[in-house]
Amino acid sequence: MKRIFIFVLLAFPLLLAAQNGVNRVFSFLELSNSSRLTALGSNMAAIHDNDVSLVLANPSLISDSMHSGLAINYTDYFAGINYAFATYSHTFDRVGSFAASLQYLNYGKFQETDIYGNALGDFSAYDMALVVGWGRILHPGFSIGSNLKFIYSDMYKTNSSGVAIDVAGTYFNDKTHFCVTLAARNAGRQLNPYTTGDVQPLPFDLQLGVSKRLLHVPLRISVLAHHLQKWDIRYDNPADVSVDPLTGLPVEERKLSAFSDKLMRHFVIGAELAPSKSFSLRVGYNYQRRKELAVDTRLSTVGISWGFGLRIKKLYFSYARSAYHLAGSPNVITLTTSIGDFLK
Repeated sequence: MKRIFIFVLLAFPLLLAAQNGVNRVFSFLELSNSSRLTALGSNMAAIHDNDVSLVLANPSLISDSMHSGLAINYTDYFAGINYAFATYSHTFDRVGSFAASLQYLNYGKFQETDIYGNALGDFSAYDMALVVGWGRILHPGFSIGSNLKFIYSDMYKTNSSGVAIDVAGTYFNDKTHFCVTLAARNAGRQLNPYTTGDVQPLPFDLQLGVSKRLLHVPLRISVLAHHLQKWDIRYDNPADVSVDPLTGLPVEERKLSAFSDKLMRHFVIGAELAPSKSFSLRVGYNYQRRKELAVDTRLSTVGISWGFGLRIKKLYFSYARSAYHLAGSPNVITLTTSIGDFLK
């Protein structure tokens, strides 16, 4: 297993090839993988508390304490689109701890017509990924992990496939409730492009996550810094350019304002209040989402997310709602449990 991890590290620079550019394929890999992450406003978190629903985003959290853990997630997305995943973790003696996951995004049904508008029938489209994760504690307080992803996309009369990896390392201190993770996600290549000869890069993301739970208050603060491999991740929209009403010339953005805006787009802040082991409240704020998707005339709560977690005997139920746009907010439901508890 050490040889496999060394090979991944050596091959990692090669997998970063063709990562520059605007277009990305398999963007569903960037979606939040659980209601807990959705409520915290991000798609990855450094939280070391044996939550199996987090390992699809952070494989360095995989450990033997998650043995027989199961997580099932469903997201009611926009315009009839549905997103789901299932994760199961298992530890094998002398081999290590693994987690197998299946991601599935269904775009719904569409009606096919000819050039004259005559209905020819219905068709559907979907994206999916089969993920095999491995994690190991190298030293008390430090763990590593990796996800290997086999990706397939079916867009009716055209399809595409690819392969990607996640590599992560986590430092944690359970006494002080501090955790930090450095993760490189979705580094890979499109093997079979939708159009012959048009190979596009995957949504690679270099992330740094930090979380700290206060010692005397059951409150955990989480911060995620994403897309660290690129400084300016702003969307260049000509409609956002301010024009001087007197001269009609574009108003130049102040350097300090531009620097602050570029910096804040990399950060997502979340908080989790857990007064007991059976209940928790969560809230998150995504600055980039608010800047890109909010409507100036009606800002509403775009960029803000919230949710809660509730334990019911052997099941842990989580719900989250994230405001993306005035058009609506996805509802995310996650169930986690341990198969071993039922076998006992």
